[in-house]
Amino acid sequence: MEWTWGDLRITDETELVDLDKVCEMLAVSYWAADRDRRTVEASVRGSLCLSAFVGELQVGFLRAVTDRATFAWICDVVVDEAHRRGGIGKRLMETALSHPAIRDTNMGLATRDAHGLYERYGFVRREAMARTKNQTAPIGRSGL
Repeated sequence: MEWTWGDLRITDETELVDLDKVCEMLAVSYWAADRDRRTVEASVRGSLCLSAFVGELQVGFLRAVTDRATFAWICDVVVDEAHRRGGIGKRLMETALSHPAIRDTNMGLATRDAHGLYERYGFVRREAMARTKNQTAPIGRSGL
């Protein structure tokens, strides 16, 4: 599927993911800086991915780990530094929340610093148990 807003195009076609660009964006994140290319590639293959493009340049990415029936874990939401503050992250979230494969699932995510962004989309802070090397504050939507 594909969505467009002016020059911005978002697609869920996994084969269009620019793996080099996604690895570059994740490498400067606090949660995935040590993730190697092989791991990123495997995570893309096993997830519903949304890629944001301006022209042919990938400028954003969102990954949802999901069974497509009961839950979706929103993760790896990144926007290229040169394209931040232009609403791309918001468009990625809006697209994920309306995507037919996950719109009716319970959704969760974890963030250390973007609670305000996700609360706009109905996510609420909740206490949750996790076994992870990255300590973040989990927040959920629709019962998670």
